[in-house]
Amino acid sequence: MDLCFSPDDEAFRLTVREWLEAELSGEYRALRGVGGPGRDHELYDQRLAWERALGAAGWIGLGWPKGAGGRGATLFQQVIFHEEYARARGPGRAGHIGEYLLGPTIAALGTDDQKRRFLPPIARGEQMWCQGYSEPNAGSDLAGVQTRAELVGGQWRVTGQKIWTSHAQIADYCFVLCRTDPGAKRHAGLSYLLLPMRQDGITVRPIRQMTGTAEFCEVFFDGAQAPEENIVGAVGDGWRVAMSTLAFERGASTLGQQIAFASELAAIIAAAVESGAARDPLIRQRVADAWIGLRIMRWNALRILSHGDRGELPREALISKIYWATWHRQLGELAMDVLGADAELAPEGLSQLQEMALFSRADTIYAGSNEIQKNIIATRALGLPKGAA
Repeated sequence: MDLCFSPDDEAFRLTVREWLEAELSGEYRALRGVGGPGRDHELYDQRLAWERALGAAGWIGLGWPKGAGGRGATLFQQVIFHEEYARARGPGRAGHIGEYLLGPTIAALGTDDQKRRFLPPIARGEQMWCQGYSEPNAGSDLAGVQTRAELVGGQWRVTGQKIWTSHAQIADYCFVLCRTDPGAKRHAGLSYLLLPMRQDGITVRPIRQMTGTAEFCEVFFDGAQAPEENIVGAVGDGWRVAMSTLAFERGASTLGQQIAFASELAAIIAAAVESGAARDPLIRQRVADAWIGLRIMRWNALRILSHGDRGELPREALISKIYWATWHRQLGELAMDVLGADAELAPEGLSQLQEMALFSRADTIYAGSNEIQKNIIATRALGLPKGAA
């Protein structure tokens, strides 16, 4: 495993760094550190303009093939971009679902017509997407989805409900996992449909979280329509396509996420010094453990990505989500213990550490709960029978 960046990679890093510094010191200087998990309501219109600026400069779709409108950047160049973006405190991305989930899926599995219609507006930062997977009775058990789509006169008519749909209130499109064969069971009979959100027959209700924000939504479909050709893959092949999308979720952006985690840890250390909590040997040990955990996270991510660049998926990839989610939730608990009694007070609204601590409680639930991750590790990595998982 070669974890060294080449001279060409370092030249690319300098290009990225200089562009970000120039843009985030000029027209978009107010966006540094704005947005992100639990704070996606912040300066949203300005962040949409930032998406278009990223697209105009060719920074969206870095890893997409050139034939699909991307730059065909190497894996290490993608890592570099995400690291530099996090270091520059670039704003929370409004278009990340389209770029990192739907875009690679269309590039890999979509028709030529779908690539022509959907990839360019994502690459320009002009089209926002949301993900229609979870339902009230089918969250971690995704094969149990009951939202149905029926083909009538060349249009799919969709009926059902999705929940925990991030950014549904602002999305232009949703990729929906739906049941097109009601007689089929479980994974069979599912299809992956690209559905316009701005139409009659769709009701979006934001869900207010304990942070006071509402980026999650529940979405009701009552005869919403999408053209017949908006199925990705074959009709009934939705499970395979949906799993491909989830695989793209564990990409190079994880390295940028870790830079953001490091910034949070630095803020906690600064708060511990200010409050005097840094003199507590137990707090000091927990800070050290958090730092060690972050380094382990980085090396494991690089190991996974180096294998992935060769078309392999090492068993270590199966522990990635449960590891970072558990680590980050514990970091939120550490932040509150460092703040002490002040953690219970918010006279002028939540501080960033308070927001982080509250939102981190969701980390071990979304994108596959810890319990589901343990089942995956048991069956796929350890080879245990499903009944014992």
